[in-house]
Amino acid sequence: MANFSKNIRSYFREVDTPLFIAVVAISLLGALNLWGIAGADSLLFKKQLVFIAIGLTVMLALSFFNYRYLKNYSLPVLGFYFVSVFLLLLTFYSQSVRGVNSWIILGSLTFEPVELAKLMLIVLMAKYFSQRHVHINDFRHIVVAGIYFSLPFAIIFLQPDLGSSIIFLAIWLGMLMAAGINKRHLFLLVSVGVLVGYTAWLFALQPYQKTRITSFLDPYNDPKGSGYNIIQSKIAIGSGYFFGNGFGQGSQSKHGFLPEPHNDFAFAAFTEQFGLMGISAVMVMVLIIISRILYIGSRVISNFGKLFSIGLAVFIGSHVFISAGVNIGLLPVTGLSFSFLSYGGSHLLSLMVGLGILQSIKRYG
Repeated sequence: MANFSKNIRSYFREVDTPLFIAVVAISLLGALNLWGIAGADSLLFKKQLVFIAIGLTVMLALSFFNYRYLKNYSLPVLGFYFVSVFLLLLTFYSQSVRGVNSWIILGSLTFEPVELAKLMLIVLMAKYFSQRHVHINDFRHIVVAGIYFSLPFAIIFLQPDLGSSIIFLAIWLGMLMAAGINKRHLFLLVSVGVLVGYTAWLFALQPYQKTRITSFLDPYNDPKGSGYNIIQSKIAIGSGYFFGNGFGQGSQSKHGFLPEPHNDFAFAAFTEQFGLMGISAVMVMVLIIISRILYIGSRVISNFGKLFSIGLAVFIGSHVFISAGVNIGLLPVTGLSFSFLSYGGSHLLSLMVGLGILQSIKRYG
C-alpha cells in the first residue's frame, strides 16, 4: 500500500495535476447536467458515466505512452490519418440523421469519425510543421498541408456538417499561424477562403443551412420554425437567473421545449438548472483547461509539443466558443457539442486521447 501511494504521488508530480482535476470536474458536471435532465435511471446518464470512465482511463494510459513515437515516425501518423479519412467516407453508406451523414451506426452503437479526424489533423500538422517550421515561408509546404486538410474537410462539408467544417478550418488556420506562416500567404489563404465561402453559399449550402445562418439574426421572424431552437434556448438561459431553478428543475429541458438539451443545447440546459453562477464555474474550468494546455506547450522543448498543444487548445476553445455563442443567440445553429458538458462518446474520447498525449508531452518533455 505504501509503494502504491508513493507511485501515485510520483505520477501526479510528473503530469499536470490542475489540468487533470479540471477535466474530471467538468466531465462530472456534464454527467450531473444529464442526471438533472433525464434522471439517474436514464440510459443517457448511465452511458455518459461509462464514456467518462473510459475516457479518463484512456487519458491516464496514454500519459505513459511516449509521444516521441508520433513526433519521430511518419508511418503510424499517416496510417491513423488515412484511417480517419476512410471512416469519414463510410458515413455516406450509413444511416442519415436529420439529413446529415456524420455517423457510423452499428446497431445500438454510434460513432462520429469526424471527431477522430479533428484530432488526427492536429497530430499530422504538428508533426509536419515541427520538421519544417524553418521553411514555413516556402509556399509548397502550405500547399502540402492544405492537401492534408482539404481531403477530410471536403468529406465533412459534403456530409453536410457545417459546424465541424468550421472547427476543422479553425484548427488548420490556428496551427498554420502557430507555425509562423507569413502575412502574405495568410492573406492569400483568407482571400481564397472568402471566395470559396461565397461560392459555397451560392451553390453548395442546403436551404436549411442558409436558413440556420440567417434565422439567428431575427429568430422571432419564424418563432415556430427556424427560430424555435434559439428562442427556447434564450428562455432556458434567462429563467436560470443567478442561481438557477435547481437541480432537475429546468422546465424547458425536462418538458421537451428545449431541443437537444443533452447535446447541442447543453449550455442552456445547465444554465437553466444552475444559473449564472453554475455556468460561470463551467467556463472557469474551460479556461483552466485551455490555459494549462498552452502552459504545457510553452514549457516543452519540442516543436511538435508546442504545435500540438496549440491545436488541442483551438479544438476545445472553438467548440466551446461556438456552442456557447449558438446557445445565447450570437451565432447560427451549427449542431456542435460543448466540450465535456454535452452528451456523447466520440467527442469526449477524442478529447481524452488528445489530453493523454498532452500529459505524455508534459512527462517526457
